[in-house]
Amino acid sequence: MAVEYSCCGMGFIIHIVVIVFLVMFAGLMSGLTLGLMSMSLVDLEVLAKSGTPKDRKHAAKILPVVRNQHLLLCTLLICNAAAMEALPIFLDGLVSAWGAILISVTLILLFGEIIPQSVCSRYGLAIGSTVAPFVRVLVWICYPVAFPISKLLDVLLGHGRVALFRRAELKTLVNLHGNEAGKGGELTHDETTIIAGALELTEKTASDAMTPIAETFAIDINAKLDKDLMNLILEKGHSRVPVYYEEPTNIIGLILVI
Repeated sequence: MAVEYSCCGMGFIIHIVVIVFLVMFAGLMSGLTLGLMSMSLVDLEVLAKSGTPKDRKHAAKILPVVRNQHLLLCTLLICNAAAMEALPIFLDGLVSAWGAILISVTLILLFGEIIPQSVCSRYGLAIGSTVAPFVRVLVWICYPVAFPISKLLDVLLGHGRVALFRRAELKTLVNLHGNEAGKGGELTHDETTIIAGALELTEKTASDAMTPIAETFAIDINAKLDKDLMNLILEKGHSRVPVYYEEPTNIIGLILVI
């Protein structure tokens, strides 16, 4: 039978402190599970090498912790489960069994899941960097239990190798940047066009880059370079204008337009 503690007694205060700690600890574990596990190693490597100075510092602290993803996942889930299972035990000393269940569910749902995950999903990099030393300690403490489970996950699911973007995925990413170019994005429309064109280069053939001869602007070799012809050449805007002899298909040279 649960022991009841009087309000404001030492036992009551200790239980309140432990309950608050368990809720905060469970919330931290839940938030880190979402915040850290949602970061791919590719994203962290990119941030560590080419992010802002602050992001580089944060990513460099997080990378060693996240590299063994299954071990980190097992550690966070074990700690989170332990805190959530211990919470009703301490609440049972203050309220009835049903009250302990209702209060624990409410506290865990609000302060142990919704709020921490919302915060860590937005500031996961900064929070993960701050608590990285603490997470290392937790990994060391939970190692006897977490390591065998993580190895089993490695065997069943693989080691979670670095997944690089495929060509089509990179092209889509560049196109998204192109769509945001007019909304303050860091890449201009011309830059995204050049990058997308480079990604498509291996799929292009010479015919794709050619203009049909019937649609080509060319001039006869006997044409006079008078003012009207010069204006027409400039109006067309080409840097090189083909020159033909008698027939438009008989190209004999080019005029360079500077």
